Amino acid sequence: MSTVRLTVGQAVVRFLANQWSERDGRRQKLFAGCVGIFGHGNVAGLGQALLQHELAESGARLPYVLARNEQAMVHTAVAYARQSDRLQTWACTASVGPGSTNMLTGAALATVNRLPVLLLPSGTFATRVAGPVLQELEVPYAADITVNDAFRPLSRFFDRVNRPEQLPTALLNAMRVLTDPVETGAVTIALPQDVQAEAFDWPVELFAERVWRVARPLPEAVDIVEAAAAIRAAQRPLIVAGGGVHYSGAEDALRAFCELTGIPVGETQAGKGALPHGHPQAMGAIGATGTTAANALAREADVVIGVGTRYSDFTTASHTAFQHPDVRFVNINVARFDAGKLAGLPVVADAREALAALTAALDGFAVDPAYVDRQATLWREWDAQVEAAYHPPADVTDALADGVLTQGTVLGCVNELSDPRDVVVCAAGSMPGDLHKLWRVRDRKAYHVEYGYSCMGYEIPGGIGVRLADPDRDVFVLVGDGSYLMMPTELVTAVQERVKIIVVLVQNHGFHSIGSLSESLGSQRFGTRYRFRDPATGRLDGEKLPVDLAANARSLGATVIEVHSRAELEQAIKDAKAAPADGGPVVIHVETDPGVHAPDSDAWWDVPVSQVSELDSTRRAYGTYAAHRTTQRPHLAPTERTDR
Repeated sequence: MSTVRLTVGQAVVRFLANQWSERDGRRQKLFAGCVGIFGHGNVAGLGQALLQHELAESGARLPYVLARNEQAMVHTAVAYARQSDRLQTWACTASVGPGSTNMLTGAALATVNRLPVLLLPSGTFATRVAGPVLQELEVPYAADITVNDAFRPLSRFFDRVNRPEQLPTALLNAMRVLTDPVETGAVTIALPQDVQAEAFDWPVELFAERVWRVARPLPEAVDIVEAAAAIRAAQRPLIVAGGGVHYSGAEDALRAFCELTGIPVGETQAGKGALPHGHPQAMGAIGATGTTAANALAREADVVIGVGTRYSDFTTASHTAFQHPDVRFVNINVARFDAGKLAGLPVVADAREALAALTAALDGFAVDPAYVDRQATLWREWDAQVEAAYHPPADVTDALADGVLTQGTVLGCVNELSDPRDVVVCAAGSMPGDLHKLWRVRDRKAYHVEYGYSCMGYEIPGGIGVRLADPDRDVFVLVGDGSYLMMPTELVTAVQERVKIIVVLVQNHGFHSIGSLSESLGSQRFGTRYRFRDPATGRLDGEKLPVDLAANARSLGATVIEVHSRAELEQAIKDAKAAPADGGPVVIHVETDPGVHAPDSDAWWDVPVSQVSELDSTRRAYGTYAAHRTTQRPHLAPTERTDR
């Protein structure tokens, strides 16, 4: 057996550089590179290996990018994976202790969203020869526990390599999970710092090129027959399109299915853009942040066809969205876990393949023309509200302070002045909900809102990941001041790598989304405004803080444009788009009024209200909450099968 002597760190790098994914005959590198921050846990192991790899005569096939925050670098890798339809990702390396545990939030985000990322947290000494070492966790009841055990519940696969001999099995299992559309998510291989630098004689076969085929599971014929029968029996069927439509590349199959049957489509956050804006069956967002059109059809639907959705509480409006007394569900999903939700009839298969099979099985079926007319009427009514949000009437604009815009105006300007293929990125605050309702998607990969974990701080590193994955598109990062302050530092990474992202930084002096939620729950926006503490009352309700976010962004190396009117915003967007592709980040700073809201979705989100309170506002809110609770549905009745 031929062997090659390498350290564990060198073996990891050489192995990752030779991994490929393949789907539909198209191959691509599984790992676009490694992003990380070095410390005493990984600088002599993976750090040395990446340097050696970069200096090799053959050139680096696993380029290294220096991040500024470990959580952020995972977000960058996850965003890259999503933009690549889960066919590519990055590896992330961090040092011992806080460097590694900073990646925990990113791990949770990846797993919640079913997006592949490889995490390589460093550990303390496997030999324990020098323990306890700097940043080592000691617990009195188990000597083998480290802080990296916190990754276990957040990972789809976890292993700790305490001996070099364990590495091949760990790596092969990691690749298996990363390329499995059912199992994918965060994959963690913990590497103690002494093991990373340890040499071993490896079989050369370990480093051969490997191609991991991303499967397209076909549906069972009987499931298609039963699903088609349920749909044929429906009077008002409705599709809920989730992220699985995009990940399987099923947009054309969905369009063909809708055009054959006339069945309308409501979209989750991850599924937005499954049909382009303007398609007659596209009813836009569904659920708590949905359109009145999609939510009206959801209330009346007798059969709901879920395609690649996990039915989160926002999608189902906390189980109040679907009100037909006999509503049943047909769920197309590659994961049986999701296909069985809401007591639905499961069609466990790739979304594209299942939709193609259902289209053939439903040949000759179409919904009643009156139902199609109702779709068109509902959409016209909603689209008029979108237009009013994009271009507010004079009575709204006249009431605004000088230089302050509405958030709808900001979104409208970006939407109307961006190219159809440009990508909008967002994650937390009030803007994800407004984008879900208002954004007019014109390309399948042009909408990137992370709302599975809705992680503040995702936006800028996520935008970097999208741009790295798709450098021919401009990327608009929409971020509020609250989320920006969580993680602005990756602007430095964008400057370093000359990654052009256009950051629209919305300043509204507080937590807009949670402020509105707090008010609706009777908590009076307590603790959600950025204010001085009033010396007279001792409360945080004094003057606005003199925070200059434009100056902050400028100090990090970004090009900054400050705007104070709609005309200035429009010009800034044009200037930003005209900026060089390798010119680094451009930040457009704009102030908005948090008191002007987007059109209401006519839907509900279940956030419990205090059952007893001395506050009148809370007591009133609880009465409203209790009334909504009466409309929740358990959705437990089984969907009938044709063979029973």
